[in-house]
Amino acid sequence: MKITHLHMGKAKCALDLGDGSERGEYVEQDYILQKLGRPHRAINLMYCYYPLDEGWPARASTLATDMGGPQGVSFAWDYAYDDYFPYQGGINGSTMYQDAGEPFLSMRDVRRHGQDVILTLTIDCAVTDDHLIKIAEDLRPFGRLMLRINHEATGNWFAFNKRYSYQQVADFFVRFHKIIKQHSPHIKTILCIGDPPHEDGKMKYEDEFAEAINAADFWSTDTYLALHWGWPFDIAEPGGNSHKRGSNTQMLKDFNLEYERFMIRTGNKTRPFVVSEFNADGDVTGPFEQAQQLGDFYRRLPQEAPCITGITFYQFRDRGRLGLEIEDPNNANIGCEQPILEEYKKILNMEVYMPVMTAGEAAVFPAKLRWGGSEDSDGLAVHLHLEKDPVFCEVSFSGDDIKLNLMMEINGRWFYKKPGIKSIDLIPAFFDKKCSGEIALRIFAPPPDGVNVPTGDDWEINHYTEMKNQPEFRIRYVPAMQAPECPPRHL
Repeated sequence: MKITHLHMGKAKCALDLGDGSERGEYVEQDYILQKLGRPHRAINLMYCYYPLDEGWPARASTLATDMGGPQGVSFAWDYAYDDYFPYQGGINGSTMYQDAGEPFLSMRDVRRHGQDVILTLTIDCAVTDDHLIKIAEDLRPFGRLMLRINHEATGNWFAFNKRYSYQQVADFFVRFHKIIKQHSPHIKTILCIGDPPHEDGKMKYEDEFAEAINAADFWSTDTYLALHWGWPFDIAEPGGNSHKRGSNTQMLKDFNLEYERFMIRTGNKTRPFVVSEFNADGDVTGPFEQAQQLGDFYRRLPQEAPCITGITFYQFRDRGRLGLEIEDPNNANIGCEQPILEEYKKILNMEVYMPVMTAGEAAVFPAKLRWGGSEDSDGLAVHLHLEKDPVFCEVSFSGDDIKLNLMMEINGRWFYKKPGIKSIDLIPAFFDKKCSGEIALRIFAPPPDGVNVPTGDDWEINHYTEMKNQPEFRIRYVPAMQAPECPPRHL
């Protein structure tokens, strides 16, 4: 059995996924992986931090009426502060595993499943530096995290925009960015202000955000091919004024124009440009045109807007129609799959959106694996020879390797092995896709607790694992007992 080292690098355009927001709860990564068959580059988690407000850290929509609670609210952003789940770190918060609140439990879940974290955090611009320093320290063990600070910053709906001028919001971004770079420099900041240029040729408020544009590690835009922003307080019907729909062609052109403006503001010093929220709202399009329009868009994006280096689908499960699943109104733990989910699975498997795998030299055991993140990790490739389409295909680990936390891919399908599990059934990789001949099982080892342990000079960006033994396989091409008359298997 041939075993080689393997490097996983960046896709030409990364696919990210939103998981939880004001419109839906967090869905565990085990479920999402089973549904979609492969991990994303990163998972976007959305939280808020308004520790100076009365009633904090309660969620805004649960506040008492005299604290800006729900009585009389007629718009999703009419609450005292943004109705995301509260960030429970910071001063007086906790990130410890045994008593941590959110988003740290979700961040651990994301990272042990081989994905990076995008943390979207809306935050009161009045908080002092000691709050921001503590947040930077909170996030330090979570590897190559991307921090999206006060997104959609040129809008008028979030509490930070209602309380402060655009210049103050821009200055706050720069202040927080500098603190991040001082205390957790491996974390990348995302500035989300992308907007198609107006009549003066500029994006909205780009003069105010000039310093922020130059400071940010990523530039970003949030945009929707269709959106019902009146949800859940009204219904999108013909003639209404709380929803919109645009064209794929125009949006792709707008991305290029926005990127050009960012480049002009920095004197052509480029940054990665990402779409941090994207969808076509099924409230507006209906479920079938939603899948059709999004499928067309994702297929055109790499050629028509090559400036985009990553795009986040908003979101996995939604109480409205912005999800791959709709939350079952009878049971929040159940999702109702939409037509877009099957279309999105096809997009996930397009080469342009796949991480690049590069084969290395022959490996011997014990072998060292390095997890730097979903765009920079070193694993192993176990090369197998299949005589024909298998009936059984299982991989097993022995000794201390049973304790390992692993992400594995074979025949285009990814599998997770948590610590303590000895064997993983790989046969689902062959349900819909036949395979015979040479094939590789690719193995990577993200941190089992979702955090990097502070050992070694590079602990903030790398987690190391030793695999001591060669994996064992049970591959069979016929059933354990053949039926007397059994029709051949067809795909």
